[in-house]
Amino acid sequence: MNILGISAFYHDSAACLVKNGEIIAAAQEERFTRKKHDFNFPNNAIAYCLKEAGIDLGGIDYAAFYEKPFIKFERILDTYVAFAPFGIKSYLKAMPLWIKQRLWMKNLIQKELKTNAKILFSEHHMSHAASAFYPSSFDNAAILTIDGVGEWDTATCGMGKNNEIELLEELSFPHSLGLLYSAFTYYVGFKVNSGEYKLMGLAPYGEPKYVNAILNNLLDLKEDGSFRLNMKYFNYCTGLRMINKKFCDLFGAPPRKSETKMQKIYMDVARSIQYVTEEILLRMARHVHQITGSDKLCLAGGVALNCVANGRIIRETPFKEIWVQPGAGDAGGAVGTALYTWYYYLQNKRTPDPLDSQKGSFLGPEFTNDEIKKYLDENNIPYKELKSDEIPNTTAKLLEDGNVVGWFQGKMEFGPRALGSRSILGDPRVKEMQTTMNLKIKFRESFRPFAPSVLEERVGDCVDLKATSPYMLLVAPVTRKDIPAVTHVDNSARVQTVSKKTNPLFYDTIRAFYDKTGCPLIINTSFNIRGEPIVCAPEDAFNCFISTGMDYLVIGNFLLDKKRQKKQVDFTKYMNKFEPD
Repeated sequence: MNILGISAFYHDSAACLVKNGEIIAAAQEERFTRKKHDFNFPNNAIAYCLKEAGIDLGGIDYAAFYEKPFIKFERILDTYVAFAPFGIKSYLKAMPLWIKQRLWMKNLIQKELKTNAKILFSEHHMSHAASAFYPSSFDNAAILTIDGVGEWDTATCGMGKNNEIELLEELSFPHSLGLLYSAFTYYVGFKVNSGEYKLMGLAPYGEPKYVNAILNNLLDLKEDGSFRLNMKYFNYCTGLRMINKKFCDLFGAPPRKSETKMQKIYMDVARSIQYVTEEILLRMARHVHQITGSDKLCLAGGVALNCVANGRIIRETPFKEIWVQPGAGDAGGAVGTALYTWYYYLQNKRTPDPLDSQKGSFLGPEFTNDEIKKYLDENNIPYKELKSDEIPNTTAKLLEDGNVVGWFQGKMEFGPRALGSRSILGDPRVKEMQTTMNLKIKFRESFRPFAPSVLEERVGDCVDLKATSPYMLLVAPVTRKDIPAVTHVDNSARVQTVSKKTNPLFYDTIRAFYDKTGCPLIINTSFNIRGEPIVCAPEDAFNCFISTGMDYLVIGNFLLDKKRQKKQVDFTKYMNKFEPD
C-alpha cells in the first residue's frame, strides 16, 4: 500500500511516501528547484519519493493533501466579507488564484499525477497532529499544534492513543500565536514565514521592556493559554501587511527596514515578544497536560520550531518527555496526511518504534561515491579519495586545526535543520569561529547563533538537558565554559544529540574530535548560504563550497581542499553588508 502525502501552495511545499505504514521518503520542493520556501506543486519532490520507493505514478494507491481547500476558502471569503469594504486590494489579488486553481485541488492533483489513485484531504491541524504523534515513540500522548492558520484553526490540543487522534480544543482565526509572532518578525525587519527564527535568535540581545505593553494592548491572555488578539493593531485580515500605524505607535518607532542597522529598540521588542510567546506556550502545555493526564507531549506546527520555548516546556511543565516533528511547519503536513491516511482512514494497527519512526529525519536523496566521483571528474575538480574509515579522523583533524569543513554525507535531512548530512562544521572552542562562519561562509547577520552537535551520552557534560534532542529542537543552558562559538549571548545553545544508531559516520567524526581535543561536540550549521535552501546534490555542495570561505569539503569519500581548486570566487563581495554592527 503506497500513500503519497502532499503539502503545497502556501510555503514549503513537500512530498512524503508512506509504504505499509513506513516513511520511505520525504523532501521539500525547494531542495530541488533551489528556490527557498518554494510553494509550487512539489513535482520534483514527488518524483524523488516515487524513485526511492521503486514505483511509478501508477503504483500510488492513495494521494492525500494536507488541508481542506473548501474550508480554507470559506474562511478567506468570510474574513473579507466581515471587514468589507476594507481589504478590497487583497481580495482582488487572492480571488483569481483560488477560483482558477486552488478550489479545484482534486482535479489539479489528478492532472499533475496522472493517476486514478483515490484522493483524500485531511484538515490542516489534523495533518500537523498526525505528523507529531504517529512517528513518535509514544503509545499515547498529549498533542499540541500551533501555527499561523490552517483552515480556521490556529492552534489545537488533543490526545493520541494507538492509531487514533482526537483534537479536543482549538483556537480560531484571527487569534493566532503564529501570526502574532510573524507580525513582530515583520516589524523587526525580517521576512514573514522565513525570518521568525532570526527574531528568536535576536531576542537574547534585548530586554523584555515591552512585555506589559504587549499583554495590556495586543492580546487578552487566559490562564489556559487561549487568547484574543486586539485586531485594531493588526492588518493581516484586510491588507497585504501584518501590522498598522497603531501597532508602530505602541512601540514608538516605525518598522525596521531590512538590512539596516539593528537598533536596540528592535532587540528589546524581539525579547519581549519571545517572552510572551514562551508564556503562552507554557500555559498551553500545562493546560493540555491537565485535560489529558498524559506525561508525554507531541508538538507540531510552525511555532513548534521555537526551540527556546520547547526547552522551557521540558524543564518547567509536568511533561516528562516531548517529541517535536522535525519538519514542524507546513512541509511536515505531507508526512502527517500520509500517516493519517494509513492509521486513521485505513484503520491499520500502530506499533511505535522505540526510537521513533522518523529515521533521524534522513529521508531525502542520497548519492553514491560513484555518482559523486563522476561529477567531480566531469568538472575537473581536484580531490583526494579517502577510505571510509579515514573520514572521521581526517575531518576531526581539520576541525582541530581551525578549518571550516563542508560535510555532505548520506541521505538529505527532511525539515529546516541540518542534522549531520548536509552540514557545515567548525570547532566550538574557537571564540572567533561564530563571526567567521556568519560573515565569510553563511553571509548572514553576525548575531545569529550556531548549534552544537554533541555525542548523545556526553550531553550532560555540556548543557543542562535531561532529554535527548536528535532534531535540534531544544534549547538548554550551557554548563561548559570552553565552547564560546556555540554559546549564545544568554548562555544557551540549541542542541543536537547525536546517536551512533541513527548517524554512525557523523557520530564517529564527533567522537574522533572528542578523542583529540576532549571536547565532545562540534559546530553544526546548515550547508547553505543566506537566502538559499540547504544543498541537495553534489553540484549544489560544490557551488556553495567554492563560493564561500569554507576551507575543505568532505563529500562522500572525497576530500576537496579549497587551495587546490582551479575555480576561485571572491566571496568577500557578499560580506560587505553583513559586517558586525
